[in-house]
Amino acid sequence: MTDFSEFAQVCQKIEKIPGSIETTSIISDFLAQIDDDELYIVAHFIRGKVFPQWSDLEPGIGPNLLYTAIARTAGIKVLDVKNMVRDLGDIGAAARDSLKKKTQVSFSAFFKEESSISIKEVHSRFSDIATSSGRGSQSAKIRNLQYLFSNVSPEEAVYISRLAVEELRIGVGEGLVRDAIAKAFNVDTELVERGYMLTNDLGTVALTARKEGAKGLSNLNIKINRPIKMMLAQIAESIESAVSDIGEVAVEWKFDGARVQIHKDYDHITLYSRRLENVTNSLPELVKKLKQSVGAEQIILDGEVVAVGRNGKPMPFQQLLRRFRRKYDIQQMQEEIPLTLNLFDIMYINGRSLIDLPLTERRKILAVHIQNLEGLTLAEQNITGDTGTIQRIYESALSAGHEGVMLKNPSSLYTPGKRGKNWLKIKPIMETLDLVVVGGEWGEGRRAHLIGSYTLACLDTENNTHLYVGKVGTGIDDKQLKELTLSFKQLVITEKGKELQFEPRIVFEIAYEEIQKSSNYSAGYALRFPRFLGVRADKSPQDADTIERVEQLYIKQGTVYIP
Repeated sequence: MTDFSEFAQVCQKIEKIPGSIETTSIISDFLAQIDDDELYIVAHFIRGKVFPQWSDLEPGIGPNLLYTAIARTAGIKVLDVKNMVRDLGDIGAAARDSLKKKTQVSFSAFFKEESSISIKEVHSRFSDIATSSGRGSQSAKIRNLQYLFSNVSPEEAVYISRLAVEELRIGVGEGLVRDAIAKAFNVDTELVERGYMLTNDLGTVALTARKEGAKGLSNLNIKINRPIKMMLAQIAESIESAVSDIGEVAVEWKFDGARVQIHKDYDHITLYSRRLENVTNSLPELVKKLKQSVGAEQIILDGEVVAVGRNGKPMPFQQLLRRFRRKYDIQQMQEEIPLTLNLFDIMYINGRSLIDLPLTERRKILAVHIQNLEGLTLAEQNITGDTGTIQRIYESALSAGHEGVMLKNPSSLYTPGKRGKNWLKIKPIMETLDLVVVGGEWGEGRRAHLIGSYTLACLDTENNTHLYVGKVGTGIDDKQLKELTLSFKQLVITEKGKELQFEPRIVFEIAYEEIQKSSNYSAGYALRFPRFLGVRADKSPQDADTIERVEQLYIKQGTVYIP
């Protein structure tokens, strides 16, 4: 059994070194020495995650709850903790310094020189917190956090508190953990990557690599009721360039809706959002239609949900998201915001993974098992290399109120979580950016009690950090300002005067006039005239656009396809 102190020491080492090669070695050595149960946990912990992405569980610990637990453990005021967070800019450092004050008063009463709590017990406490619900759940969460803080050293408390908000801040992403697993158990990195694509669970991949090696990793497969990441598309410069790159393409409408992944397990239907959140209960009419339409006993499908207005055209995206978020009065919402489902891919059927089949073969299998109904259809697809035909399909999609077209390589395999040239999208305007909100600023005058602007960041996936690209305050009306302020108040990490720092939990869709080179922001780029379009509640922070995407758009912006 491994003490949590050893995990904390690994994190401390990683924080002090800049290189990914040395970081990989440190993680690899640690993974190799811990036992099986700990290995599964640490594969997630080291990325700042308590549970695998496919799990419905999440810690659900807001800053105020965490501040309360720290304050009670240390015997100080909550305001004192908040002030420390404000001054230090890090909840982990604030937890450490708060608990050090307690140790100066009575070290032996509350703390041990050596950690008396194991990695497994830390995970167990977080599991208890995640499953606490109903009356008294907040108190139960605080008690569990107090137990953790009372049984670790102040230095270990840094990582307990950061895990609580799932922001470990040591710069370890999926790629580093993948490489560390491969190194620790002497298996090929590509096999680890493939296993992760199929399971969406680095803990499972690590255990399989240790116990069964390359053969076991090769045998990993998609599982029903365990969502996988969705295959992604990138923007094409033009129809002509896409045809030049691919040749004949499979042309489909790019629907103005929200992506869903459907798992049918005999009579049980589960719907997952793009963020892999279970949204089944919010979309009961789709569950009913799927039971009527889908013939296979077990199947995993990819599709797009569209909210349809009275004019037969898509309703605004924010209206659609109201359906995904709804927990009450769902019958009324069905009438206000009716939905249609367009299915366009299949990844699994009756125990068999299909992702290694070409798109044309997957499409044939999909067509056999789907019966078109009102409100549920197999998306129309045309395979052609004629740019004139593609242009006409594109114009028909726009006329119907949709975003444009998808141009897919007919031979493409389904690659979960990957964005590449096998799936391309054509839209009439420059691509918008989905950016993580990492900070904000209080407004002035009549908006002094509202957060009036928001700091935006793209992802640096190599270093698992956020790079600033600008601020946005335009496009947000008074009602939205109030709603956003309520949401972001729960995510404040630090507050210095008017400036706020947030937990990176929420993604904004941002329009802009152009991307410019800039030394004012850490990304090296800035958005000119950014405008808020809406909250992408269907996307997690990990789904936000990357610095590579920003750079691509900067290069391409002079040649973006505009019909």
